[in-house]
Amino acid sequence: MKNLFGMKKLIGILLACVMIFPTGCGSTSPADDKIDIGIMQFVDHPSLNEIRESFVAELALLGYDESKVTIHYQNGNGDFSNLNTIAQQFVGDEMDLIVAIATQSAQAAAAATSEIPILFSAVSDPVAAGLVESLTAPAGNISGTSDLIDVTAIFDMARTLTPDVKTFGFIYNSGEVNSQSVIAQAKIYCDANGIAYNEATVTNSSEVQQSALQLLSSSDAIFAPIDNTVATAMPNLAKLAIDQKIPVYVAADSMVKDGGLATIGINYTILGKETSAMAVEILEGTDVGTIPVKVMDTFVKVINQTTATALDVAITGDDFIIIE
Repeated sequence: MKNLFGMKKLIGILLACVMIFPTGCGSTSPADDKIDIGIMQFVDHPSLNEIRESFVAELALLGYDESKVTIHYQNGNGDFSNLNTIAQQFVGDEMDLIVAIATQSAQAAAAATSEIPILFSAVSDPVAAGLVESLTAPAGNISGTSDLIDVTAIFDMARTLTPDVKTFGFIYNSGEVNSQSVIAQAKIYCDANGIAYNEATVTNSSEVQQSALQLLSSSDAIFAPIDNTVATAMPNLAKLAIDQKIPVYVAADSMVKDGGLATIGINYTILGKETSAMAVEILEGTDVGTIPVKVMDTFVKVINQTTATALDVAITGDDFIIIE
């Protein structure tokens, strides 16, 4: 399976050969009919890696293994200019499908092509990111899966685990649309419940430590959304917070594994599987623009036992997935 414009060219050549050489095109070797899928990922991080690995594994289970599919994987290493280069390369190589993991990857892919189908994953707010017109009718050549979280549930949990928290500190990259959307919801919750908040924004992971120290001196707890920049520095942020006996609530289970106290968030293995199921629909002929964006409605409640012990936080209830 090759994309439409490449296929039209190939068909033209074959028809010409049939007309001139009824027995075939001489010594021309058979065309490679394997499906080419380009996977572009914003940064190397456990959550995003989990999506990619789950996507590829599920794709094979659904009948599209390495005998039928060639996976071309590229990592942007947290640099948007790298993503632009990767997207342009995938377009030049005429991928049959581009899978873009994280908002920045999806934006780069969307800017590079309006013809090749694009399937995004781990995009919290695809409408705000300018990727789709609506969740139910994406239109164009793009759709995908969202990792939008239930902010209210996370803050309700925080009030149960640490009821004495009066002021939250928000830390995020102001350039990440997904973070802006979640932080806006967090502010609405805090305003409605009489909770004060401070915020510190970063542009790269090297700024996280200084911003964290600023927030830790003026906040009773920290909240970090699904922010790729903060996530890469999460172990350092968690250590600073634990040293000062301040809980860090996060929006991804991988950030809990890295020392955050707790979350109610997305299972990224399931997100990868859902993305794979959508990919199969596209590979089997469904117009990507007619496939609604999949917003996850199943969440996992995760807490870090080591962090909870260090902060003297009692784990109440039996519905937590406990990470040691």
